Order: sequence, then C-alpha cells, then structure tokens
Amino acid sequence: MGCFTFIKVMMILFNLVIFLSGGTLLGVGIWVTTDRDSFLDVFGVLSSTVMQVVNVGYFLIVIGAILLVIGFLGCYGAQKESKCLLMMFFSVVLIIFVAEVAAAVVALVYTTLAETLLSAVLTPVLKEKYGVDNTFTEIWNITMEKVSCCGLNNYTDFNNSYWYDHTGTYPAPCCKNVEPCTATLAAQSNVTGCFNQIVEEIRTNAGVVGGVAAGIAALEIASMAVSMYLYCRLDQK
Repeated sequence: MGCFTFIKVMMILFNLVIFLSGGTLLGVGIWVTTDRDSFLDVFGVLSSTVMQVVNVGYFLIVIGAILLVIGFLGCYGAQKESKCLLMMFFSVVLIIFVAEVAAAVVALVYTTLAETLLSAVLTPVLKEKYGVDNTFTEIWNITMEKVSCCGLNNYTDFNNSYWYDHTGTYPAPCCKNVEPCTATLAAQSNVTGCFNQIVEEIRTNAGVVGGVAAGIAALEIASMAVSMYLYCRLDQK
C-alpha cells in the first residue's frame, strides 16, 4: 500500500467516525428537544446543571449537523478523490478552527466582560420562566439543591420575578432549604450563585479543558494538512 493510499484510507475512516458521531449527537439533540424529561432522568444532575446555561437539545443538534457535514465532505471527498469536496472540507474545518481561536482569545482577554454579558442575558430568562415553565423550574430546583447554589449570581436574581411576585418569597435553596425564604433570611444565608460555581469549576479544571482544546485543535490542523495533501497529490495522478 502506497503512502497516498494509506493516507486516503485513514482519511476515510477518520471522517467516517466523525460522521457517525455527528449522527449520534444529532439524534440525542432531537431526543432532548422532544423529550427533555427522559433526558433528565437518564443523565441526572449533570444534565440539569448544563441545561441551565445552554439549551442542550439545540446545541447538540447544531454540533451534530456540523460534524455530519465535515464527516461527509472528508469521507466522500477522499473516497471519490474529489478536489472540490476536499477543498470544501478544508475550508469548513479552517473556518471552525479560526472561530475557535477567536473565541479562545476573546475568552482569555474579555473573561469578566463575557461573564457579565452572559449573566445579563440569562437573568431575565430566570425571572420570567421560573415558576411558569414546569420543566425549567424543575431543572433549576434540582441544580440549586444538588449544587447548593441560588440563582445565577445570588438570591437577588429572583427580585421582581414571577416567582417572587406571586409567592413573596425566594426559592428554598436560597435560604439553605429553610422556609419561608424571606429577603432577610436569604441575605443572611449568603448562598452563592450557580453561575459563579460553574465558572469556578471550569477554572479549577482549566488544565483539562485546555488539554482537550489543544487536542481538538491538533486534530483539526492534521485534518486540514491531510486533506490538502490529498488535494495536491490528485494533480499528479
């Protein structure tokens, strides 16, 4: 087996794995979107903690669709030795790589600003949906009880919320499960926000996150190099 054939086969197998992974994520994303309760039952507290920050279903659908496109372009392009598909594969991976680098730079340089903006976007959603949307409320209750946190930043996130306007109290976890949870008791309890705990957990595991990110970046660079190698070798055939 020549070098070109070997790299071509590896390219096909690698992108086949990506394609199947994308299909799996897409399927899970559709499952989460249509049957969120079952997802929570299977994955428990971890899923509830993540779902308070992002809509897991739509997130998985987007990631799955992107992986499907990348896997198809790489696998089919290598199999058919199509310069057009290989160049499209290279371009898509390059765009994703540049976007990831840009996001990493922004996260490093503007971490505090990014946290502030994200909190500003999510807090109104918490005020509006907590106590109204049963699934949303259940997710937050599970998270606040298991993680021992309250709101995004603290108990004041529930000020002027639907829940506070209709009950006159804060959720029990804001007062360490002492009820009724009044403003005075919530202030004395000084329960930290869930968002801060998630950010702190990410910072604590920054080495692991950085290692995973570096591994993904290396795979993307290798994929682009291999696709360009095949693209250039096709001119010589």
